[in-house]
Amino acid sequence: MAPLVQSSQPWVEKYRPKQVKDVAQQDEVVRVLTNTLETSNCPHMLFYGPPGTGKTTTALAIAHQLFGPELYKSRVLELNASDDRGINVVRTKIKDFAAVAVGSAHRQGGYPCPPFKIIILDEADSMTEDAQNALRRTMETYSKVTRFFFICNYISRIIEPLASRCAKFRFKPLSEEIMISRILHICQEEGLNLDPEVLSTLSSISQGDLRRAITYLQSAARLFGSSVSKKELISVSGVIPEEVVESFFAACSGDNFDLANKEVNNVIAEGYPVSQMLSQLFEVVVESDDISDEQKARICKKMGEADKRLVDGADEYLQLLDVASSVMRAMCNMPEDFS
Repeated sequence: MAPLVQSSQPWVEKYRPKQVKDVAQQDEVVRVLTNTLETSNCPHMLFYGPPGTGKTTTALAIAHQLFGPELYKSRVLELNASDDRGINVVRTKIKDFAAVAVGSAHRQGGYPCPPFKIIILDEADSMTEDAQNALRRTMETYSKVTRFFFICNYISRIIEPLASRCAKFRFKPLSEEIMISRILHICQEEGLNLDPEVLSTLSSISQGDLRRAITYLQSAARLFGSSVSKKELISVSGVIPEEVVESFFAACSGDNFDLANKEVNNVIAEGYPVSQMLSQLFEVVVESDDISDEQKARICKKMGEADKRLVDGADEYLQLLDVASSVMRAMCNMPEDFS
């Protein structure tokens, strides 16, 4: 049974770094936290930055390196604030865990085992403002026996009184070189054969998110075997093929509304997410040398408005048609409205 369990394990977990020093490209963060591990003098911490850059991995690695496998379960509480984000969780689960004191510091099995516990709050920017406010008092009251690790994508969504109580660590998007290096290591371990074009495409569509890249790779490997083509990789990633995006933009660049509407209908009929289309269209527009800065500004403004409406639940067809119409007006240098 052991090989079956091993083969079904997500590669994201299988190849997750176990020590802080193995976290990729976050050199400044690793340097400071390595010193923290040596002294066992650990403040409250706030890790922020884009998805898939090592925030959760770093927090888990610190906790494991401080307490080891034996004490980890009793000393560390992991919560995902996307699920547990209300004020009742702070008043019950977090407060109850934080309130219980631990024994004095003494090393066990080569681990420092400092005299405090750790609460890891993943996706803390999803917590309600009331819950964050309730945490302030809990952090102050139990600071001698508990440390908080907050993990978030958007530091602006963490209230200032919480952020000011923490040492802040910013995680940067991973470079293409680092991404490809990690992916090549996994390919070697798993017996995969990817050509340079596929590696570059995988890095590009993942946008600095190593977790996403590994997930795409594993999905493609399970479906298509040890040799994966660029087309096969794109088909499992949910990314819209380049030719579809370029065809849509070309139709919107002219003055034929029926042609643009036909392309909008094609995108909807194929089931491509309009939010993904806007994301890829944005890159095409920004990188184009044939569009003036003023035209780019007008188009990007409209795409931003449409993206917000989609998040709020607006109809995908109408929003994409609105963007197509705005691109046509911008490309033909027509005014924003006809009044």
